[in-house]
Amino acid sequence: MSRPDRDERTIQAMRQNQSRPRVTYRVQIEATAWKSLMALPFALQDRLFRRIEALEHDPRPAGVEKLQSRGEWRIRVGDYRVIYRIHDDVLLVIVVQAGHRRDIYRHR
Repeated sequence: MSRPDRDERTIQAMRQNQSRPRVTYRVQIEATAWKSLMALPFALQDRLFRRIEALEHDPRPAGVEKLQSRGEWRIRVGDYRVIYRIHDDVLLVIVVQAGHRRDIYRHR
């Protein structure tokens, strides 16, 4: 019996991953974050909302950083940041703040 080549192993791994049920988190946006998002231009809102929606399937995407002082997480979208908390026990992501990088870390 021959050993499967790399491509066959990749296909087998993909099939195994597809058969597993995907865990989906609920995403909530706090009122202050919502207000900040609504004040932005529509094109930027769209980009930010797409990244926020993606947190449902992967709350720790590539490039995410945990903020040490607060126990919150941050994702980057251009010059803008989205700050959020993850509650793994209840599968919940809470967006607490969104805005330009020069303003996002003030007054917290």
